[in-house]
Amino acid sequence: MQEMLEMKQQWHDLALKHLRTLARDEYGVEPDAVDGSELVVSTPPEEKLGDLALPVFPYAKVFRTAPPKIAAQLCERVNPEADKLGLGAAETAGGYLNVRLQRDRLIEPILSAVLEQQSEYGRVHTLDGVRTVVEFSCPNTNKPLHLGHLRNDALGESVSRILKFAGAEVRKVNLINDRGVHICKSMLAYRKLGNGATPESEGVKSDHFVGEYYVRYSRWAAEDPDAEQQAKEMLQRWEQGDPKTVELWLQMNRWAIEGIEETYRRTGVSFDAVYFESETYKAGREEVLKGLERGVFYQAEDGAVWVDLSDIELDQKVLLRSDGTSLYLTQDIGTAIQRHDDWPFERMIYVVASEQNYHFKVLFNVLERLGFEWARNLYHLSYGMVNLPEGKMKSREGTVVDADLLLDKLNEMAVNEIRTKARESEITDLSGTAEKIALGALHYFLLQTSPNKDMIFDPGASLSFNGNTGPYLQYTCARISSIMRKAEAGGATGADSGAYRLPEDAALQLTHPEEWQLVKQLAGFPEAVMQAAEGLNPTIITTYVYDIAKTFSGYYHEVPVLRAGSPAQVQARLALAAAVRQVIANALCLIDVPFLERM
Repeated sequence: MQEMLEMKQQWHDLALKHLRTLARDEYGVEPDAVDGSELVVSTPPEEKLGDLALPVFPYAKVFRTAPPKIAAQLCERVNPEADKLGLGAAETAGGYLNVRLQRDRLIEPILSAVLEQQSEYGRVHTLDGVRTVVEFSCPNTNKPLHLGHLRNDALGESVSRILKFAGAEVRKVNLINDRGVHICKSMLAYRKLGNGATPESEGVKSDHFVGEYYVRYSRWAAEDPDAEQQAKEMLQRWEQGDPKTVELWLQMNRWAIEGIEETYRRTGVSFDAVYFESETYKAGREEVLKGLERGVFYQAEDGAVWVDLSDIELDQKVLLRSDGTSLYLTQDIGTAIQRHDDWPFERMIYVVASEQNYHFKVLFNVLERLGFEWARNLYHLSYGMVNLPEGKMKSREGTVVDADLLLDKLNEMAVNEIRTKARESEITDLSGTAEKIALGALHYFLLQTSPNKDMIFDPGASLSFNGNTGPYLQYTCARISSIMRKAEAGGATGADSGAYRLPEDAALQLTHPEEWQLVKQLAGFPEAVMQAAEGLNPTIITTYVYDIAKTFSGYYHEVPVLRAGSPAQVQARLALAAAVRQVIANALCLIDVPFLERM
């Protein structure tokens, strides 16, 4: 990776140097007028156009000359020096300077770096030491996780892993929403309709058991107009510490949380710290009252506390209800402050759906008004909604796509896919492998769409072993692993207990065009990590890993690995295949897709 970056920088500097001399010698323009930041080194869209591209369009106005002419003049000047430096050669295509790199300078260093660094390859240091909190998931304790939570969890877990791979100190946190009117609704329904039933007595996963009473409440409330008022009164009793209300609350929350944690373990999601709204909302209330005393907020005639944000075109927002109870915004204020007290961060990222865009604009501004300077470093990673082809989900109507049931269905479909392809004999643990395929299908599908876009999750499409899917990537790794097993069994040169040695003349052995393409893609992984970390966008990783898997698939069909022309070529191709497998595995780890050696 370092060699590729250095070569890109060398070409940038060389081209800029000669653009400036060209400006002075041919056009009478001061060299300083040529801005180096406008000279962007990119990758051509097609292999036939070369390895690097430098567009000169930005300089047409400075030189008052057509870009193709500038490119031709620049090409004539840079090539002699590039040849002396061993950088390759340039040619022109319209307003572009296209570069073909000197391959023997890159192939061996890049492959050696991957094979030596293994699971560490791709790690960068652009965010070294930046203390970053990532909040995600944040379930309610009145229902199990659903498909929307799965997208949230996939994004939060992946972004955390990417940031850590880019050098940041990451603290993953969860906020359990365990208080409020919605929680009381489930409690009311259970008290009215539960008859002492438990998850154990009903044989139901505990969070599903609680969720059923949230649905029952909605049905009851549709017939009883007094239900909503009863829920509000229960919330007041809870905040006042009524023993019976608190006892019921503790029992139902325990059921819900135990079930939710089981789903987290199943999906590979974990947290470094878990906060509970019931423990933070009072701190938020105290901060709001302090702000009221200082004149930051104002109190209405009915006793409610408000903030006026009209000066930044955000209207007005209530912070405490007239009865003194807190809102989501109130507890978010207290939680943010507590987190910074617990672990002083430089940045905090909230992974929350786009429906809450306004909420976070208000929250961040309120914290700034309260005098917390670190509030300027809060960021809302807003993502679009996810639904099934049937339409939008509504939890209170019982039409949500339950996370556990969806995973069970994906597992079942994966088993059927394995059997349909007659691959059952290749697998020692059918159920375990199917579960990993299901998770791979789910997480990859959820992450391959840019976070800011709405999406439709299609279970059948996600499980395809062909095309742009998680199982296709897992199968690519399994296929390469099969090649390695055959190589080791046959005693192939370079295969030594899973460690593949690169021959000294690797550049001479790897001359096929797709071998060079694979080497360049391997070199591009750290850059993909940097871009994904900078943009908080796992889609960059999903796009990268699919591209390299697709290239290897085409290479595998065209080029023999174990039946190459010579032992040295076999050794070089094995090393290349091992490097590709390693980088795909590293990328899959960043998007929480399980690696499979057999499939």
